Amino acid sequence: MNNLTVLNNRTKSLTRLTRNSKLFKTIIEAIHDKKGENIISLDLRKIPEAVADFFVICQANNNNQLRAIADNIDKEVFEKCKESPYKHEGKQAEQWILIDFVNIVVHIMLPEPRKFYQLEELWSDAPSMEHND
Repeated sequence: MNNLTVLNNRTKSLTRLTRNSKLFKTIIEAIHDKKGENIISLDLRKIPEAVADFFVICQANNNNQLRAIADNIDKEVFEKCKESPYKHEGKQAEQWILIDFVNIVVHIMLPEPRKFYQLEELWSDAPSMEHND
């Protein structure tokens, strides 16, 4: 199946998530476990062109931490929610890892790419919430 077909067949699930959803909480906890910083969620549910209900954005200080956060999210979500990501991007580049759970897309970024791409500004019409300890 080519990438365009996969993209066209992708749909958000009928169950709308909230910040209290088990999947959402598990992702935030997995980031905290590996000391991810500047954790922000963007609520995209009222934005018609958004591809997910939420973006979760966090920062890692180095490549090892970047991979550790991504691996921990995968592990914890599978163990607690029995879900695997729809797609992973960026593990080779080691600057920005994207984990797509369809309704929640997680962005794990090093400081420079986060500052450059400014996802929070790009989606500034979405309500945001900080999730730092």
